Amino acid sequence: MSTIGLFGAAGAIGKSIGVALRADSRPYRVVGRSRAGLEQAFGGDPLAHIATWDLNDPASIRNAMRGVDTLVYLVGVPYNHFELHPQLTRKTLAGAIDEGVKRLILIGTVYPFGRARTARVSEDHPREPHTFKGRMRKEQEDLVMEAGTSGKIQTTILRLPDFYGPGVENSFLFRVFNAAASGRTADLIGPIDVPHEFVFVPDVGPVVLKLGESDGAFGRTWNLAGAGTITQREFAERVFRAVGRKPKLRVAGKNMLRVMGLFNPFMRELVEMHYLFSGSVVMDDSALTELLGGIAKTSYDEGIRRTLQEMR
Repeated sequence: MSTIGLFGAAGAIGKSIGVALRADSRPYRVVGRSRAGLEQAFGGDPLAHIATWDLNDPASIRNAMRGVDTLVYLVGVPYNHFELHPQLTRKTLAGAIDEGVKRLILIGTVYPFGRARTARVSEDHPREPHTFKGRMRKEQEDLVMEAGTSGKIQTTILRLPDFYGPGVENSFLFRVFNAAASGRTADLIGPIDVPHEFVFVPDVGPVVLKLGESDGAFGRTWNLAGAGTITQREFAERVFRAVGRKPKLRVAGKNMLRVMGLFNPFMRELVEMHYLFSGSVVMDDSALTELLGGIAKTSYDEGIRRTLQEMR
């Protein structure tokens, strides 16, 4: 059985993949900068082998990869330092090739597409990022796919839209769950009546495992869509309804983000990405569905119920 390594594992998607591996009784390696964070996320799983790495040290990178057959790349960077994405990916690819890693899966985003030209965005949609973050993500994608054409490693990319789920605090929707559960006002970024989609994080792990085991997955990119389109307003109303409270929403538009950005660096960084709120980038994942023979997706109502249950 091949060894899977989750690099940048301590985030929500890494934990989801870990749950899927545990359900399949498969040993796996989790790698990150902080051992404490990995211990917190995976310390209770006897199947998880915890390792740390230093991305500024080529020897450390190679040591972390030694014996790994399939590498799932989940490394995050500070939101105001997206220039690190291609830099760290380049170092990772070099180490992976040196250590004979057979396959690499990059967990990507919709950022490289830029503004959607079509109602649904398939894998062959033009990649025309008009933002710095989108350009950095596109450069990262290019590095991964170019490495795959070298014949030294097989590569693929799985792009995800925004996500939510139990324990997922790094999500725009987390504020909604928190506010509904505590009876406060939920802060949203508007406009909030534009169709969007969201992936329930526990659904992602099984998809990544099946993708990694499919020979036809490599050498191209894939999109994973949410459980249908929904607006932020409707999602928030469903969350409040699930806890038996009347929705209380507060909406900040682009101009308000600029003002908030004077005091909050994260909000300042969101200004250039506001197009994702004012317009729709809805994924078409029919190709992935055909490859995998179907994809199990949790409905929004069930995902909301399970997220609230975990919070309680």
